Amino acid sequence: MSLTARDVDEILRLLDQSAFSELVLETGGLKIQLRRGDAPKSNGSFAAPSTAVPRSAHPAQVAKAPPPPEGLVDVPAPLLGVYYRAPKPGEPPFVEVGHKVEEETIVGIIEVMKLMNSVRAGMRGEIVEIFAQNAALVEFGEPLLRVRPGG
Repeated sequence: MSLTARDVDEILRLLDQSAFSELVLETGGLKIQLRRGDAPKSNGSFAAPSTAVPRSAHPAQVAKAPPPPEGLVDVPAPLLGVYYRAPKPGEPPFVEVGHKVEEETIVGIIEVMKLMNSVRAGMRGEIVEIFAQNAALVEFGEPLLRVRPGG
């Protein structure tokens, strides 16, 4: 995989808009490690800062969701990027509150460096709450929506 200057600019913009101080990206034979300021060196494993608070640099930034009540499960963002609720502008969202989902149901798309990554529900159940706004910058692990598991 080769990266253009535009790709690197996009990666840097996403890192700058996040609360993270380090990003390690590995794909194919390419590895990029970016560290902000005097961030401590990584040991190769990645852990989000426990007290991270997202910046509101992006106009559609979502607020952190409270922990799910008992019996409900959050579907987290599998990566940092821009979340889209619909497959294309002007089309209906993949899911809405009240929709039933299966493990493989696509609940959104996260764009990273012009690559669209499908986000799947990962469980069977019913959507009870949606946190992420369309076109919002989301961080790894940030709750996108909440599901009541079950048949």
